[in-house]
This record gives sequence, C-alpha cells and structure tokens, in this order.
Amino acid sequence: MSIMDVIRARLAALEPDTLELYDDSQAHAGHAGAQGGGGHYQLIISSRRFEGLGHVARHRLVYSTVTDMMRKDIHALAIKAYTPGELTRAFSR
Repeated sequence: MSIMDVIRARLAALEPDTLELYDDSQAHAGHAGAQGGGGHYQLIISSRRFEGLGHVARHRLVYSTVTDMMRKDIHALAIKAYTPGELTRAFSR
C-alpha cells in the first residue's frame, strides 16, 4: 500500500464527500527541510464533520488522522478543508 493509499484510508474516518490528494514531492526535491524524509502533499477535502468548525479546528481534525505519519512519511501537508456546501460555492464561480 502506497503512502497516498494510507493517507486516503486514514482520512476515510472523516467521512469525506470529496477527497483529492496530490503528491507534490517532485516540486520540492532538494529542499533542505525535506532531507529528513517524507513527501509533500496537497489535500482538498470536504466533509460534514467540518460543519461548525473553524479553519484551525478542521486542520487539527485532519492532522489527527495522520499524526504518526508526520515527518517520517509526510513532510508537508497543505490542506483545504471545506464543508460540502462551501466546496460547492467555492468551485461554482
């Protein structure tokens, strides 16, 4: 199972309506901070679990699913977390 497969499986606990995960590691090759291991990833996720939560709380909820993977498997995780309604409005412009 790849790292991306593991991340997706972990994020399934948030019952996402949308989950898009991109491996951005190639763009960061040679980056001094990445030498310790782990890849760079971008995440777009929408879930009803984010209803009523602020930006920081949503990110904490996402990070709680992959905490043990940080630094070893994941060096950086850029997160865009939406409720289903917010995602629809953000991309319908």
